Amino acid sequence: MSEMRIAVIADIHSNLHALKALQEELRAERPDAVVCAGDIVGYGAFPNECTAEVRNMCAHTVFGNHEQSVLAQSALSMNPYAAAAARWTWEHITADTRGFLSSLPLGARFPLAGRRPAMFHGSVDSAVEYVFEEDVTEHLLEEADADILVLGHTHSPYVRRFPSGTVLNPGSVGQPRDGDPRGSYSVIDSKGDCSIRRFDYDIEAAADAIEDAGLPSVLAERLFLGR
Repeated sequence: MSEMRIAVIADIHSNLHALKALQEELRAERPDAVVCAGDIVGYGAFPNECTAEVRNMCAHTVFGNHEQSVLAQSALSMNPYAAAAARWTWEHITADTRGFLSSLPLGARFPLAGRRPAMFHGSVDSAVEYVFEEDVTEHLLEEADADILVLGHTHSPYVRRFPSGTVLNPGSVGQPRDGDPRGSYSVIDSKGDCSIRRFDYDIEAAADAIEDAGLPSVLAERLFLGR
């Protein structure tokens, strides 16, 4: 049996310029499937376009905290900039986008020959709970009943290996926060190997689109900083 490879993406945040650049990367990468660990929308100017692309390209996608906020039309737990973007997003998404986001599960399992992967946005139990690299323990694999656990939400990539498996975060496609402004994703394979990949995209165009949409300027500025 040939080795199976899965591309793992997360936290696109309505950044269509980053997502299109990622798609070019994946055309060269040629994974067997693509999966998404949530937060398609929020912050950026293209929620409907990004949702349509993810719907077409991803075999499995889970529910993120920004999907939760937009669908509930509630931004009480968000900082002022995220809240403003959430309000803008729920005013601009289409019925088709809303329907797809509403259909997303909290968690997903997907085929990877000989492995037991599981994927969530925040933690195994919550789309809003952060699991930073320093918080990762082997217990998370037991909790998820998985030997590969994919998490998103922090926008900072990591791979933590344990005797019983691997916990990974692919970082953010559309709004990295680890000091590197390039987009980030992961590739995992049926041998259990996981790697973080980075790619360039037109940050200036993405920032201009945020400004043109009337979203908070800080959301455009932070793209250049990777913060």
